[in-house]
Amino acid sequence: MTEQKPVSDSTALKVTLPDAQTVTSVKHWTDRLFSFRVTRPASLRFRSGEFVMIGLLGDNGKPLLRAYSIASPAWDDELEFYSIKVPDGPLTSKLQHIQPGEQIILRPKPVGTLVHDALLPGKRVWFLATGTGIAPFASLMREPETYEKYDQVVMMHTCRTVGELEYGRQLVESLRDDPLIGEMVEGKLLYYPTTTREDFPHMGRITDNLVSGKVFIDLGLKPMRPETDRAMVCGSLAFNKDVMAVLEGFGLREGANSEPREYVVEKAFVGDGI
Repeated sequence: MTEQKPVSDSTALKVTLPDAQTVTSVKHWTDRLFSFRVTRPASLRFRSGEFVMIGLLGDNGKPLLRAYSIASPAWDDELEFYSIKVPDGPLTSKLQHIQPGEQIILRPKPVGTLVHDALLPGKRVWFLATGTGIAPFASLMREPETYEKYDQVVMMHTCRTVGELEYGRQLVESLRDDPLIGEMVEGKLLYYPTTTREDFPHMGRITDNLVSGKVFIDLGLKPMRPETDRAMVCGSLAFNKDVMAVLEGFGLREGANSEPREYVVEKAFVGDGI
């Protein structure tokens, strides 16, 4: 993986864009995945887990925008995003080449369902994600409120290969030394990464590991119960539907900002065609 540090060279590409924010750093995790950080508008307020519209100018000079979950927590001075690279994607074919000092468009109107307010109070919360769907949970795992509300936080993340898990692995490892939430995380956060195409200590899809009970056995946990468990889901449309069926099999009901229940799903997740 490579990381590009902020540059001060005055020759760095800068374009005057509506709602422009400046890229401060970029890290390429694999040939398919990268993350980047940008300046945060002083007026932007959001709840950890929400998403905004970001993008670049298209070839026709008009903004090309897509929904991206904010991977940084609400208290961070900058905004972080985690993205897939799509060679022929209208947006990411260009976005993957951004450099520190350049600018992106950011529409500062955060929305989303993966927020604590959309869930009823509970004892344990499950973050269920595939691929770059871990982004909103990267925000929530760094949010003190998460550990104030729950006795246990379980992060299940599934990718095709081991390399694609690296963003989440490094983030989780860094939390224990975080000066703000390190002590809160200790003993509460359980991380369960799995792969589907490459050998790894834990393998298999999230749905299979839940239905078979393997994840409960591996982590020494009791099965999900609507009285105690809450869940948040972020992945492809097919993944979301499959996980929703599993959660409802455990007796959990889908909620929303206007009607909190036992689980919520982010339906605006950016897919592979971006």
